[in-house]
Amino acid sequence: MDRRQTFRDLHKTPFIIPNPWDLGSARVLASLGFQALATTSAGFANSLGRPDGRVTRDEAIAHSSAIVGATPLPVSADLENGFGDSPEDVAETIRRALEVGLAGCSIEDFDTAELYAPELSAERIPAAVEANQSSDSPLLLTARAENHIRGNPDLADTIARLQAYQEAGADVLYAPGLATTEEIENLTSTVDRPVNVLIMPGGPSAPQIFEAGATRVSVGSAISAAAQATIVEAGRELLDQGTHEFWMKAVGSMGVVMGAMSSDD
Repeated sequence: MDRRQTFRDLHKTPFIIPNPWDLGSARVLASLGFQALATTSAGFANSLGRPDGRVTRDEAIAHSSAIVGATPLPVSADLENGFGDSPEDVAETIRRALEVGLAGCSIEDFDTAELYAPELSAERIPAAVEANQSSDSPLLLTARAENHIRGNPDLADTIARLQAYQEAGADVLYAPGLATTEEIENLTSTVDRPVNVLIMPGGPSAPQIFEAGATRVSVGSAISAAAQATIVEAGRELLDQGTHEFWMKAVGSMGVVMGAMSSDD
């Protein structure tokens, strides 16, 4: 199976792509019937005991390779800012990503401290595209405009950035942090590439996001954060009350989890 072509074909109709953070979560999500997976930089960093943004390129590529090997599904990697500011850094990251069986990846315009100036972003995405197109089987490249999730909810600037990334050759456009269907509709009506939308706390549901024109819905670190919340709640119950009702909640899912872990896929 050509997972890269499969992933491209998925973007012809709306679909949801969840974000596992380790091999076990990848296998469980695949067993539930999802058609593709994406890594989460925050979920992976947290699994290493670190905050988001503290993973190296080598670690991210090795992690991506492991997730690719966990299931038969296409995998898209969250490659943050390409692990460097320069266009050359981004190109090298794409070349590394091409080597490990990924079906896609994303590159964002934020350097862990501030948004890149449009002039620099206008050089970084073309460099990623050029490196990607050097392969006979290129990745599906997602370009991310980080305004809304980085405290700068300027929709006009977000749209302008994504339109520039579209012109540079990005395959999919993504502005994490859009919180209303109106914002999503405004974006999707001004571009002609598939748009990925991140679910947000209290935000529109997946069907509402699709109705607003998006093609792909991702969850980012939401599922890993939900798992962490369960750890906190279970630990507090055990420590503060001495009870273990959390164990009974877990029993209901054990069959699904054990089935996923024992799969031969």
